[in-house]
Amino acid sequence: MINLNNLILWIVTISFLSNLNAKKPNILFIFADDQCYETIGGLGLTDIETPHLDRLMNSGTSFTRAYNMGSWSGAVCLASRAMLNTGRFIWRAQKASNQAEIERADGRFWSENMKSAGYKTYMTGKWHVQASAEKCFDITRNVRGGMPNQTPEGYNRPLPGKPDQWSPYDRKFDGFWKGGKHWSEIVADDAIDYLSEAKKHANKNPFFAYIAFNAPHDPRQAPKEFIDKYPLNRIKVPSNFLPMYPYKDKIGCPHGLRDEKLAPMPRTKHAIQVNRQEYYAIITHMDLQIGRILDSLEKSGMADNTYIFYSADHGLGVGHHGLLGKQNLYEHSTRVPFIIQGPAIPKGKRIESPIYLQDVMATSLALAGIEKPKHVEFNDILPLALGKTKKSPYKEIYGAYLNVQRSITKNNIKLLAYPNVPLLRVYDIAKDPEEKKDLAPTQKGKTLIKKLFPQLVKLQKKMGDSLDLPKSFPLIASQ
Repeated sequence: MINLNNLILWIVTISFLSNLNAKKPNILFIFADDQCYETIGGLGLTDIETPHLDRLMNSGTSFTRAYNMGSWSGAVCLASRAMLNTGRFIWRAQKASNQAEIERADGRFWSENMKSAGYKTYMTGKWHVQASAEKCFDITRNVRGGMPNQTPEGYNRPLPGKPDQWSPYDRKFDGFWKGGKHWSEIVADDAIDYLSEAKKHANKNPFFAYIAFNAPHDPRQAPKEFIDKYPLNRIKVPSNFLPMYPYKDKIGCPHGLRDEKLAPMPRTKHAIQVNRQEYYAIITHMDLQIGRILDSLEKSGMADNTYIFYSADHGLGVGHHGLLGKQNLYEHSTRVPFIIQGPAIPKGKRIESPIYLQDVMATSLALAGIEKPKHVEFNDILPLALGKTKKSPYKEIYGAYLNVQRSITKNNIKLLAYPNVPLLRVYDIAKDPEEKKDLAPTQKGKTLIKKLFPQLVKLQKKMGDSLDLPKSFPLIASQ
């Protein structure tokens, strides 16, 4: 026979825990793929239309120097997402990625942490993590791989003086159109449906929604009306445009690399204009889908208890320095948008303190009332967002790509090392944000190298980086 007193106590306890969970804020994480930090119109850095991301910026706080550490793989998104979901810095995330299912099963994934705090978890879109998304989240739909398929006609184009065989809005080329409906629209459909579902359990369990667009990764496809927004005479070629990056082969960016062979080599300004036209168009199309999600959240009545995080897994060259991809450590490829909006978050604020995009995990765990697990190395940046501190949790920003590039950025000075050239480059990214003037050959640059190189070696040890950099770099670039 059931003891009545025990039954009442059990009911009260369940009710208390349900109310406790309900007081926790919802977490809506919206994630882009390959979006460079400069491609939000509200920042005024690029002539691009992103009214809904501008709206998110105006209603929240933007971190203007959010970085991805780099990658152990040519597929930079894989490394970025492994760091994001395991909370580990790059080289330890690589090891965790190799045993991702064990990590997930042991509760060390971001989504598993949120489940343990009483959250119902949702996911749609790009995953590209070695563990099963279906096991990581309570509900998943339309889980996608690394990228939509790119047909042969989408490479090495457009060629000078020849007709372009590929079109971003011709559905016969599949890619984002495969299945009949643009993938960005499907992601938004799923997110809107998830919000409707989450409203049903709002009094019992908060929600954690991981909404991951494949856009604006190539093939950069969008409906024709979005391409038409960007006639080529509107597209400016980056001021640091180069027909060919001089060290591309020795730094892991040969023309045979998939990203780099999207446009002909040497680069032409026309080819870069076309690639950027399609890049802007797919971002503006994605922005419209983000607007649909934001509208749905507002209509749901849950917005006042929801934190929204927006970011991307890394940036992209698309013509900067003669590079198209993300397999480099220049700002355009390591730096991404990062916006927080939610209760008590200042509106329209911009923060220049450097962070890593993967700090979103630790920040959301703090909001969920979870003590940061020992394996999580990234940091809670809520104190920065709330103005409780102006100090970044990082004294310097580390960068690595395979065993061919390393960097350290400290106080706006970046030291970039190419051990296989060998070459060191130095940039003052505050005075030279396009990284056009290499200071390494100057006396100032040599002084900075003497100061920063030992710090890079020290930082490598902290990161578990086993690459031995040369003791000296005899070749200093003159250009």
